[in-house]
Amino acid sequence: MYNDIFSIGPVTIHGYGVMIAIGILAAFFYSERQGKKKGMDTDQVDSMIFFILILGFLCAKILYLITIFPSFISSPLDYIGNSGFVVYGGILGGILGCWIFCQRKGWVFKDVLNMLMPAVSLGQGFGRIGCFLAGCCYGKETSSWIGVTFPEGSLAPAGVSLLPTQLFSSLGNFIIFAIIYHIYTKGKHPEDTAGWYLILYSLGRFVIEFFRGDTIRGFVGPFSTSQCIAIVTFLAGAYLIYRRQKKGELSV
Repeated sequence: MYNDIFSIGPVTIHGYGVMIAIGILAAFFYSERQGKKKGMDTDQVDSMIFFILILGFLCAKILYLITIFPSFISSPLDYIGNSGFVVYGGILGGILGCWIFCQRKGWVFKDVLNMLMPAVSLGQGFGRIGCFLAGCCYGKETSSWIGVTFPEGSLAPAGVSLLPTQLFSSLGNFIIFAIIYHIYTKGKHPEDTAGWYLILYSLGRFVIEFFRGDTIRGFVGPFSTSQCIAIVTFLAGAYLIYRRQKKGELSV
């Protein structure tokens, strides 16, 4: 809601960037801790996370440009340098980055992916708070008591009561983190962690999209681009768990 925290000369510290940084640091801390438990070289784990972040941000930007392709073509410089990203692009790019790094190091991709998935939801939880501070990803107009009015200078329309979908998403991501962290550390099938992340995140994202008020993110018929991707990722997550269960039955 208030993105500008403070300024030092010409440099302004923005809440969005701070929360993204906190999310990244939390993901690093979690990944290093889990890597140590598995006897992995923490320097290599850090290198992997850094590589995943670069590819994730790149793919998040590419998918954003795809969703606004007609506007991008008419004025590309206006969109390449702005802060627009699509989270699903980051997730898919991150998974690709994890696979590439595991291939190079000879690590078992599915084991590493399951280890990292709670870090993804943890980072997303902090990142969505940043969205709230900046005013992006805002909700529809509402007369409900939960409505939030953003000030001038926010990315959200000023002076209008809006649903705080950013905070809903943040809470949902923290809940997903708690669930899949339990599955990974204490559940009977930690190998299902990635599958459950895809299922839970896809469900939450599909629902929250109905309450979003920003319309510059692409639509396919009545569904947003993110909802279409959510259907695919939900099915992918369900397939991962189904495949594991079928293998378990065959091995009995």
